[in-house]
Amino acid sequence: MIRLVDVNPDNRRVRLNVAKAQEKYVANKTVILARAYAYRNQRSRAFFIYDGEIPIGMGLYYDCPERASYDVSQLFIDERYQGHGYGKAAMQLLLDEMKQDGKYNKVMLCYIEENDIVQNMYKQLGFVEIGHDEDEIIMEMVLPNA
Repeated sequence: MIRLVDVNPDNRRVRLNVAKAQEKYVANKTVILARAYAYRNQRSRAFFIYDGEIPIGMGLYYDCPERASYDVSQLFIDERYQGHGYGKAAMQLLLDEMKQDGKYNKVMLCYIEENDIVQNMYKQLGFVEIGHDEDEIIMEMVLPNA
């Protein structure tokens, strides 16, 4: 069962890696934690993705009040666990939590435009492209009513 667990003193040393070819698409754990600290005043949440008791990925989101939106800054699945639908399941769980939180009715994210796999996943979840920023594609999704 997929679940999201906040980074905490007990799990902070979890080791996760993306494949070398994917390193240009996603930040590593240290950078994610630094971003979570930098955005702490915007309710940042750094979390691990677990399948049962096994950590399989990591993510980060925070509030983006200037766009009245949640901002999914990072999401990745460890290279050992990719290709099993974990990323999509984790993202759906995250969207459900945001919907329950109810602060915003919109979610934004961006990805490096060469990352076709993640683009397809986000489109399947209901995200639509709204713009570009250098090499990044910006997408958003309006959360359905609770």
